[in-house]
Amino acid sequence: MFDPVLLRTFVAVADTASFTRAAELLGISQPTVSQQVRKLEAAAGRILVARDTRAVRLTDNGDAMLGFARTILAAHDEAAAYFVGSAMRGRLRFGAADDLALTHLPQVLRDFRQLYPQINLELTVGQSGQLSRRLAAGQLDLVYVKQDPGHQEGRVVRRERLVWVAHRSLRLDPDAPVPLIVYQAPSFSRDTAIRTLEEAGRTWRITCNVREVNGALAALRAGIGIGVFPRVLIPEDLVEVTGAFDLPRMGEVDFTLLSNPRSAREPAEALANAIHATAR
Repeated sequence: MFDPVLLRTFVAVADTASFTRAAELLGISQPTVSQQVRKLEAAAGRILVARDTRAVRLTDNGDAMLGFARTILAAHDEAAAYFVGSAMRGRLRFGAADDLALTHLPQVLRDFRQLYPQINLELTVGQSGQLSRRLAAGQLDLVYVKQDPGHQEGRVVRRERLVWVAHRSLRLDPDAPVPLIVYQAPSFSRDTAIRTLEEAGRTWRITCNVREVNGALAALRAGIGIGVFPRVLIPEDLVEVTGAFDLPRMGEVDFTLLSNPRSAREPAEALANAIHATAR
């Protein structure tokens, strides 16, 4: 019954309290704005905007229409996004660092598959270095990985501090080497942990080498050492022990999206935007 174009113009007038500013916002002429508001009033059979020489204000019917207009436009935009998204098709080879997959990512991927059912999403979970190498080799289209903040490439989703993590039952002799649970080399968190301890003059020993995050979590929960996690990814049953064991503070890590310039742009960009929006 109500044309979305007319409703959008009416909302612009209501939000700016000005026909002139509404016209500037919409990129149309002021007479066109006035004409579209009159058409909407004719369709509603009510006066929606009271005009005088000093101000533009909504009538009671205009206030009611504004609520309906926002609801109608929100539903219209959602439907348009759904069907435009649904029309997107192809294959998207996506890789995610295994610890990042413990965050909001599963929900993002579920929503993405519903919104873009014709995209064949292929998920690879692994270590950041491995995924970056596969991206460079053309085997993946988009990866969500951890990087040193010094890297200039990619799209940073968020930046987090790295912290020392252990089970709350762990006891550490201050004179003994720090027992480390680390990923197999090459690993950003492994290199950061060792470098930070050595710069602080602390000795260390590796008590467990793991390939993936579940192995690290199992070793931490068994109380056989200390690991390194971004602060936001610490599981509820583990605790930060930086202060408790007088360990040196570590730097930060970036959660970054890297894309393959040779891959189809639209599917990768759609998923990257979804991850970025949800992580804020």
